[in-house]
Amino acid sequence: MAGRVLANGLRAALSVLFERKIPVKMMRYLIALLALAGVVVSILALHVHYSTTAEPCSINDKWDCGIVNHSRFAEITHIPVAAIGIAGYLALAGLALARRRILVTVAAIVGLGFALYLTHIEKDVLMVWCLYCVISQGIIALTTVLAMGWVAADRIGRKHASDRV
Repeated sequence: MAGRVLANGLRAALSVLFERKIPVKMMRYLIALLALAGVVVSILALHVHYSTTAEPCSINDKWDCGIVNHSRFAEITHIPVAAIGIAGYLALAGLALARRRILVTVAAIVGLGFALYLTHIEKDVLMVWCLYCVISQGIIALTTVLAMGWVAADRIGRKHASDRV
């Protein structure tokens, strides 16, 4: 189910990019907005990490944010993964607003790789999904596609501008 939702989101993002429904100039704001959504989701996951109460995202034996966020994989050298997510999303927002297309794309790809690794941990090791993590996976995947499209649209625009000269 999560894969289908992610695929539909990516398809919609590509449609938006290539049908030029969003001007290239607005792309940085869209990426920054997505990054801020990622910050919110990461803050919710960080709350679960430090919480000892039952969480609203503990749905059943396959969907339990508490199990994921209290596992040994929830920290890297005593730094919560959710805190790393907050820092990463803030960096993406800052880079996008600063119009650093290549750096945004590289950071998004690194973030996507890290998120895919964490998804592997949830699926194959813990065998439990965290709703916040799955939402974050969708956000970083969409951000990566938009960032790559932003770079491509800029390159295409520059090529057309140089052809006119």
